[in-house]
Amino acid sequence: MDFFEAVRNGFRNYASASGRASRSEFWYWMIFSSLCGAAGNIVDLAIFHNIDSGLVAPLISLALLLPDVAVSIRRLHDLDRSGWWLLICFTGIGIIVLLVWDCMRGTLGPNRFGPDPIAPPALPAAVQT
Repeated sequence: MDFFEAVRNGFRNYASASGRASRSEFWYWMIFSSLCGAAGNIVDLAIFHNIDSGLVAPLISLALLLPDVAVSIRRLHDLDRSGWWLLICFTGIGIIVLLVWDCMRGTLGPNRFGPDPIAPPALPAAVQT
């Protein structure tokens, strides 16, 4: 999955936590989200001459909060883990655990959350020899 496809998929599944997200989809979305936040900070700095008193960056962060959470849950689903594991980020050390998991290869083949997002599509029975 390339960058633009990951961004399209992130907006297409804006609030959907069902299914699975590959590593590339997750990391490309996080890069996009970070770039949007940085652009918001630059606009705030240009308009308000202070990042802390700006309105653009917080609005962007609020708009991207739901898809950030959704893609994070789908990434956990790719590892065959429940989305509830995302709550360990509030423990502090859990952020490191989530970072390690986000770098790991997902479950090979289908799991309880759906098909493998990077597996080649199966051929129809009529085409197979």
